[in-house]
Amino acid sequence: MAGNTGNTGNIELLSSVLAQAKAEDRAALVGYLPAGFPTVEGGIRAMTEMLDGGCDVVEVGLPHSDPVLDGPVIQTADDIALRGGVKIVDVIRTVREVHAATGAPVLCMTYWNPVDRYGVERFAADLAAAGGAGCILPDLPVEESEGWRKAAEQHGLATVFVVAPSSRDERLAKITEAGSGFVYAASLMGVTGTRESVGREAEDLVARTRATAGARNGLPVCVGLGVSNPEQAREVARFADGVIVGSAFVKCLLAADDDLDAGLAAVRGLAGQLGEGVRRGGAVRD
Repeated sequence: MAGNTGNTGNIELLSSVLAQAKAEDRAALVGYLPAGFPTVEGGIRAMTEMLDGGCDVVEVGLPHSDPVLDGPVIQTADDIALRGGVKIVDVIRTVREVHAATGAPVLCMTYWNPVDRYGVERFAADLAAAGGAGCILPDLPVEESEGWRKAAEQHGLATVFVVAPSSRDERLAKITEAGSGFVYAASLMGVTGTRESVGREAEDLVARTRATAGARNGLPVCVGLGVSNPEQAREVARFADGVIVGSAFVKCLLAADDDLDAGLAAVRGLAGQLGEGVRRGGAVRD
């Protein structure tokens, strides 16, 4: 894969990787871990293993003290990272090193407050210079996003918005019109975490999102919240352009406790299993 060589971000790399997955009649596999977990170095190694093991794209979480979308597993990882003293500069470094090691698209997932405090233009410039592909901003209302979207576009970054089963069709249309890279479809109401079943709400949400003008113009729809095993990945891959997995990767590292090598092996193994899941059976798409 071509990497970033200049000061512009990698939105085009993200789009090409998602398009390549579609051309292979499968969903893309998107992995998530917070930066600084279990340590900054350990997180960089874990995300590299995820990409080498089977993920197409990685999201680097910016740890937050009040992560409203995240369930207890990711909150635990965020707490570990924050106690370790992780800073925004470490998040940017994680993006840079993971992208440099793999050539893969690397996004930052963050709540809006840290970006606002850091400076919108500065954050976009630094993320792009690190080779970042874009930002997922779960709590930034589309109506208040123009400043960020302008900075992101200027620096070649995707702006990924989150939609939920409660989102009305009119709102979905607004979001797909404003967003870029892909749309993050939260598969169920509530917070992140592994689930026994991802449920029909996700399929309905993807269908409604796909019916909007923005999605019809080619904006992929990726599903997250609740996917933790190959069977669920296969189920979601039938109807989504991408499958997003976070808590299950965090659990691999938490279960390994202080044995980082065992945690890295578990992360890589899970990425391989999930990668098989999104490839098996072919995806059913328009």
